[in-house]
Amino acid sequence: MNNINREHPEYIARKAMWKQYKDLYAGGERLRADASEYLVRRHKEPSEVYQERLSRVFYQNYIGSIVDWYAATLMRREPVLLMDGTDTAARSFYTVLADDCDLKGTTLSEFFRQRFIQTMVCGGSFIVVDFPRVGTEDAPAPLTRAEEDASGRSRAYLVDYGADEVINWNYDPSGGLEWAVIRTSCLQQSKVTDSKWERETRWIYYDRENFLMYRQAGDSSPIELMDQGRHGLASLRRVPMFQMKVSEGLWLLNKAALLQLEHFNKSNALSWALTMGLFATPVVYSDREFTQIVGESYYIQLGPNDRFGWTEPEGKVYQIAADNLNQLKDEIYRVCYLMVQAGESSGGARQSAVSKQLDFNTTQEVLRGYGDAVKDTMKQVLWAIAAARQDGISIGVSGLDEFDIDDLSTELDDAKKLLDLGIGSETLTKQLFKKLAFKYLSDARQEVKNQVAEEIDRMKYREGVS
Repeated sequence: MNNINREHPEYIARKAMWKQYKDLYAGGERLRADASEYLVRRHKEPSEVYQERLSRVFYQNYIGSIVDWYAATLMRREPVLLMDGTDTAARSFYTVLADDCDLKGTTLSEFFRQRFIQTMVCGGSFIVVDFPRVGTEDAPAPLTRAEEDASGRSRAYLVDYGADEVINWNYDPSGGLEWAVIRTSCLQQSKVTDSKWERETRWIYYDRENFLMYRQAGDSSPIELMDQGRHGLASLRRVPMFQMKVSEGLWLLNKAALLQLEHFNKSNALSWALTMGLFATPVVYSDREFTQIVGESYYIQLGPNDRFGWTEPEGKVYQIAADNLNQLKDEIYRVCYLMVQAGESSGGARQSAVSKQLDFNTTQEVLRGYGDAVKDTMKQVLWAIAAARQDGISIGVSGLDEFDIDDLSTELDDAKKLLDLGIGSETLTKQLFKKLAFKYLSDARQEVKNQVAEEIDRMKYREGVS
């Protein structure tokens, strides 16, 4: 209990970075509230001037739009669950899981889309497989699978945690997770009629078989043990946590954050300079003391040899700054593998259709890499659930590899050419029809997809043609 709040050295090193990346992704009022952490104060800048600049701060959020574009494009067609086996009860369970994977009504596709966004922002995201704790410890264990299903104990569900919520961990020599500690915090109100709010912090410790849950109400109260026992994957002797992770090269916020910060500071500096340039400064050329008031509603009286004028910048540095902002914007898109978007609005050279297609091919390969990361994590989670539940089916995940609106028509043509070869493999034909049907029915419920797959499996084919 004394060590439950200890933080891993890597967590300590990355804690401030995660906050910055989240602010840059969210933008808006979240970044404005902490603008002093990102808007650089000029050397010897008066406090009043800096505070006024903070009050006028704005943020052009390119990286947030880029991350959301990748998430929307990747999940435009939902991943498809492929189930082989005769266990009808298991098939029904995974149909329910696909429609509500976290007991909050979130679909499996939407759940992993949110985890993908977290991965793009923080470099990783964690998923915990849990099972309901029904009854008491003294209650007799179910004797049959039917009793277990009826009690609700076999209803696996998923819980998400951010990279900044897993504060400590340890790996064994083989690289497997040995134990981990999760810390979450939120505001709680004990009663509806009580206006007092207090911050409640919880810690969950997982090892290969057991879990411990601690709670602290407020900052001064002691940490107390809430719950303990065996977790849902204890029979597999593995920690029930799975991490979605991408390489450093595919971690978008880590690649573009510094560029976005540079753009933020220069765009605000240019905006401030332009605003101040609208209010010209009067200049009086005179050998005598000048004490008159100058303004739009006043006049001044000068001597025969006195001169009066206004100062304003020539504007050359403004043009240089504007050009540099466009270059920074293009560089943000370029390092995020969106070369097609870079330069489109900055007056750059026009690209041919072939050149744009080649640039988009790079983006598609990156999307396929992201799709593989999402599918691999999804497979690991589903395989662990199937093993813990002892389901009599095998589960696969397909999709997340086609991103062009013309993909379906192209695949239909390719499939027809393949069938015309007359290969004569019934398995090949069935799998081909399943892939095409699932792609067309990507937004359909998992129950419908399962029924289509069963009907295709029951049909007989001759020489690759039904």
